[in-house]
Amino acid sequence: MSALPYLDGETLRELVPMARAVQVLQDALLAGLDPEDTPLRPVVEVPAGQLLLMPAAWGRHVGIKVAGVAPANPSRGLPRIQGAYLLMDGESLAPLAMMDGVALTSLRTPAVSALAVRHLAGSGASEMAVFGAGPQAWGHVEAFRAVRPVRRVSVIARDAAKARAFAARCAAEGLQADTVADPGQADLIACCTTSRTPLFDGRLTRDDATVVAVGSHEPDAREVDDDLVARATVVVEARSAALAEAGDLIIPLRNGTITIGHLAGNLGELVAGTVPRGPGPRLFKSVGMAWEDLVVAAAAYEAWMRVR
Repeated sequence: MSALPYLDGETLRELVPMARAVQVLQDALLAGLDPEDTPLRPVVEVPAGQLLLMPAAWGRHVGIKVAGVAPANPSRGLPRIQGAYLLMDGESLAPLAMMDGVALTSLRTPAVSALAVRHLAGSGASEMAVFGAGPQAWGHVEAFRAVRPVRRVSVIARDAAKARAFAARCAAEGLQADTVADPGQADLIACCTTSRTPLFDGRLTRDDATVVAVGSHEPDAREVDDDLVARATVVVEARSAALAEAGDLIIPLRNGTITIGHLAGNLGELVAGTVPRGPGPRLFKSVGMAWEDLVVAAAAYEAWMRVR
């Protein structure tokens, strides 16, 4: 039996550039993929952190990602998220390819956010604030630029040196960039941190702002506060996943600030154009789902088959 092909991070990005990743996710949803059908991922506690097991099936493929969340890794100079992806044929379940799970996550997470931004944010949104200075923060700058005319990026991070370096990287890409203490003037806000408590005062967020929160996937951790959630039109990947894992929403529900009816829709409904909009900010809360990995991984494999 021949060895499975392995698609590393560089190859994945060549096969599925960011704009393409956004499009294949939208195409899958428009073709009938229902995010609510994806099984909730088991989370296994291990001494170093967590193992997340993420299986999904769609179209001609099935796949599973085994992701490790190791909080101590950044101090070792390693990514906090580790992992590998196995793509299989949907009919025979024969293995087709292995992929770099870290690179796949780094691609699909901002692509999902950008898809939400495409359908939530005003067409002229150009002022972006990003919380965090790691790979996901950079991915969100790249992804937002793929769907909106971003010209300025304000960086907010606990480590001032990393924030300055991130701003310099943005400037090198032709963006106006600075480091600030709050995101009050931004019309696009990306929260890409490991914070377990709200990052900013939601009362200061502009009514026309779109906020994306991707950093937490635990019921007792959140990046945005009750005030923002209560004011916002809230969209999630899937209600089932959000109500199981999204502390950004579970905590306001527990506090009585909102009810389940406050969730305006999921990503499939947003893409279909059936999500009603309120007068305040828009909030997209992501916890990461297995269908997203599968759609992008399948696109990468199909592109690889065409060029190999």
